[in-house]
Amino acid sequence: MALVGKKAPHFTAGAVINGEEIVENFSLDQYIGKKHVILFFYPKDFTFVCPTEIHAFQEKLAGFEKRNTVVIGCSTDTEETHLAWLNTSKDHGGIQGVTFPIIADAAKVISMNFGVLGGEYAYNNDTKTWSFNGVPIAFRGTFLIDKEGIVRHESINDFPLGRNIDEYLRLLDAQLHVEQYGEVCPANWEEGEAAMKATNEGVAEYFSKN
Repeated sequence: MALVGKKAPHFTAGAVINGEEIVENFSLDQYIGKKHVILFFYPKDFTFVCPTEIHAFQEKLAGFEKRNTVVIGCSTDTEETHLAWLNTSKDHGGIQGVTFPIIADAAKVISMNFGVLGGEYAYNNDTKTWSFNGVPIAFRGTFLIDKEGIVRHESINDFPLGRNIDEYLRLLDAQLHVEQYGEVCPANWEEGEAAMKATNEGVAEYFSKN
């Protein structure tokens, strides 16, 4: 079920912040009323596509911060595994130098609540046992959450499909424009281009100029 237009699921979990410090009770609540959030899920530490995405977010981090937005990663690995990966150099497949928070979802409940877990649990009443169907790691889910904690965008990629980080900056610009001006953003809109009023007259005016 889509989360767009709804409150982002609440959670409290362990995380690594500033690339070096483990904290026990990390929550999105600290950003309510203060910052927008880009929360992205990735499958596993010490893999292949994942470090390319994480480094790409880090390279664009100043752009997100300029837009009063925090970037947060999450996978089903533990805090200790995150920290080990953060202490591994880039040329050895690590993510050393990454400074944004990375959440540990070892219990997999955050991924489940955000709808990105790559499978589901099933209970067999006959054998009284649980099983898991699928892959017990997160898909590449990305969520734009506004300052009120409302999800404004979500996208989910399969495991082999890396993200385009610039697209999230574009979507963030669009969300900020909507919030500031009350206009809607047409296809392929980018910051600095004309948006339009959500009326028939607004659509007609937009097409007359484009």
